[in-house]
Amino acid sequence: MTHAVIADNVHFSYTSQTENVPIPVFDGLNLTVEEGSFVAVLGRNGCGKSTLAKHLNAIVLPEGGSVRVFGMDTTDEQQLLDIRRTVGMVFQNPDNQMVANVVEEDVAFAPENLGVPSAEIRKRVDDALKAVGMYEYRTHAPHLLSGGQKQRIAIAGVIAMQPRCIVLDEPTAMLDPHGREEVLRTIEDLNKNHGITVILITHHMTEAIRADRVLVMEKGNIIADGTPKEVFPQVELLKQAGLDVPVTTQLLFELNKSGCNLPLDALSTEECAQALYDLLKA
Repeated sequence: MTHAVIADNVHFSYTSQTENVPIPVFDGLNLTVEEGSFVAVLGRNGCGKSTLAKHLNAIVLPEGGSVRVFGMDTTDEQQLLDIRRTVGMVFQNPDNQMVANVVEEDVAFAPENLGVPSAEIRKRVDDALKAVGMYEYRTHAPHLLSGGQKQRIAIAGVIAMQPRCIVLDEPTAMLDPHGREEVLRTIEDLNKNHGITVILITHHMTEAIRADRVLVMEKGNIIADGTPKEVFPQVELLKQAGLDVPVTTQLLFELNKSGCNLPLDALSTEECAQALYDLLKA
């Protein structure tokens, strides 16, 4: 299987603006992400999640070690444009990513700047808007849309670049539950039906449950890595890292402390209900 991302012994520090001293973020980070996977990245504020995201399309560069995306070294300036085409970024606030007064013009912005021919841009814009379920809004003004719709337009703008990987840095943080679900369904469709590698940085456990793989970061290190069913039963580890666990896991964990023997990997509501039913029936 092809590696979408290989981070090899990455070192990186920020410089403190108040004391003008380096503050280490990564001290030998290693990570591989397979092409076509859906990876959720969890961790409290300041753990390095967003810094990792910025390394993946060369917004920031490693001070030591290397980051390769689809075989391209992010420090190679000659490959910078190809890297940015290959790895698209979506951030928290969709309003900060809107550059035009009409939806289809906003989605066309990146392909135009990449020098894509006009006929191809038209096709890419239409295809991208259909992919996120926003084609009927193509002539609307972005500022009149809901938060979830705006974020889907932002994702369409990235899709129009035809990336192989999309990195989303807490894209639902500013959305209500309905808007969050709209965006998550879009992300899942892009991954499952279009083969796009998805790296989702989130603080919502319910979002991470839907990923193929969950990474938990603490102080620039990966402290847990596996499927949701492998990671979330590690309740005490996650709480030590300042994280919550899914409500279902927390319920089963508390019941187990009272002497029950329930499976902590029953993550969905349906699985949790079945586990409780089996307990009561026994």
